[in-house]
Amino acid sequence: MKEYRLDNLTIKEHLLELAERRNKSFAESLNPGVEHVLGIRIPDLRKLAVRISHTDWEEYLLTADTFYMEERMLQGMVLGCIKPDADVEFYLQRVTRFVWIINSWSVCDTFKFGGGKRFVAENKERLWHYLVDWMHAQGEYEIRFGVVMSMQLFIDDEHIGQLLEEYDAIRHDGYYVKMAVAWALSVCFVKFPEITMQYLKQNALDDFTYNKTLQKIIESYRVDTETKKLIKQMKRPATR
Repeated sequence: MKEYRLDNLTIKEHLLELAERRNKSFAESLNPGVEHVLGIRIPDLRKLAVRISHTDWEEYLLTADTFYMEERMLQGMVLGCIKPDADVEFYLQRVTRFVWIINSWSVCDTFKFGGGKRFVAENKERLWHYLVDWMHAQGEYEIRFGVVMSMQLFIDDEHIGQLLEEYDAIRHDGYYVKMAVAWALSVCFVKFPEITMQYLKQNALDDFTYNKTLQKIIESYRVDTETKKLIKQMKRPATR
């Protein structure tokens, strides 16, 4: 199949033009161990994704490469810019293909579903089960995808109890899984402090994830000083 072009340039050529040497080292420091990082700024990538979404984006997705981290990131951004297929399952198949190529927290966390709030509202139950399935996956970034996206969409009255159970049941040694769970639980605490506090007093989290959760709660500007003092006292000893 002929490679997708925009303004008579391949996407790789566009990305190389956008790459900034002074931002490359910073981007690499944020994504340790990830190869082939160009250092393109997120706003520039999003602008490119919007432009692609106004053209034959399906041809782009079918021919997109994954050599550079930003090539992977761009595919997720395009999926967030397009109008989802009328058949939600067909759109989720596209998303699944993207999840399989995630190789860093940056690629994972810059994704959003296309169609905005309306798409989420119309397919909420399906999206819930879709994300729970990812939280039950084996891969580090597959699980992180499920955690981060569920944090963004399902910390609400209807799902908070189930969500805490799902986070508590995750067993994976990957750093980016543990950090995602800690981040998500800190957001749960901000939005549902009483329920989450009760959970934190009796949970099955490993010590690292538990203490990171407390740290992120303490760092939140949406938690009052007195509560932060209490949270500090709940930290588990490092030798445990």
